[in-house]
Amino acid sequence: MINPRRTIELLKQNVAKVIVGKEEAIELALIALICKGHVLIEDVPGTGKTTLASALARSLNCSFKRIQFTPDVVPSDITGFTAVNFKTGEMNYHEGAVMSQFVLADEINRTSPKTQSSLLEAMEEYQVTVDGVTHPLPRPFMVLATQNPSEFVGTYPLPEAQLDRFFMRINIGYPTIEEEMDVLNRYTGVSNPLDSIQAICTAEDIINLQNILGTVYCSMEIKQYVATIAAATRVQSALQLGCSTRAAIALLKAGQACALLEERDYVLPDDIRRMVYPVLCHRMQPTPDAKLKGITTESILAKVMENVTVPVRLG
Repeated sequence: MINPRRTIELLKQNVAKVIVGKEEAIELALIALICKGHVLIEDVPGTGKTTLASALARSLNCSFKRIQFTPDVVPSDITGFTAVNFKTGEMNYHEGAVMSQFVLADEINRTSPKTQSSLLEAMEEYQVTVDGVTHPLPRPFMVLATQNPSEFVGTYPLPEAQLDRFFMRINIGYPTIEEEMDVLNRYTGVSNPLDSIQAICTAEDIINLQNILGTVYCSMEIKQYVATIAAATRVQSALQLGCSTRAAIALLKAGQACALLEERDYVLPDDIRRMVYPVLCHRMQPTPDAKLKGITTESILAKVMENVTVPVRLG
């Protein structure tokens, strides 16, 4: 029987060989993996977004492809295309970059919304449809996308439908002086630390972890807590778009993953509270007036969490 906590700790230690001082960001990415979710890593250039995604993919003995999103990338580059085989006269499918277990969508917001949308079916249904023919994706399947802040030159905002398909958003942030000195020491040698990352888990290990998640018990009180949080975001005057039902499901699953890592077989309110910001914030859209006033989704969600009653007795 696989030990979830032990497996996650080994993966964290492996990724930490190249990502210094970002234990929380690493663990959040691994929680998303357990939940069959996709991750949006957002921050300014040079903070390690691509390195985190690459290190996680290399830690798993799974197929991996990287897509460098630029304005000239087209949907068929992602999903694949069909072409005539002139020897047989048949139409053959040529795989796109998404046909892999782990896909790094690097700087996803530097390509057009049309190309961004080519990932929607893959992220939600784990398949791609090309010329009316559906092709299943390998399992496990995970999209690790990086993006620069939307106010940067040459970026396109992600569509709301696509943002909602990302299980969580992770912000890495700048390191402390001590952490940055450690990074400088590691990266001033002859070799790149990323080259030393070895796979320590198989696809079967990850699938087993994902299957164990469903055994973690969620009481009716916890489900009501999650539903109440989601409903409260939909009536905030500072939001033009609250959380979807998909977001509520993601929050509940994230709570299950937190419980699993704490070696519990039941979810506590604290598990939900820990996951609420990385899972919900990127799915909410402030009104134009709220944006002008500098009101963030984080501050709106903080107000929601203050007003929602925390269950004290679980069934």
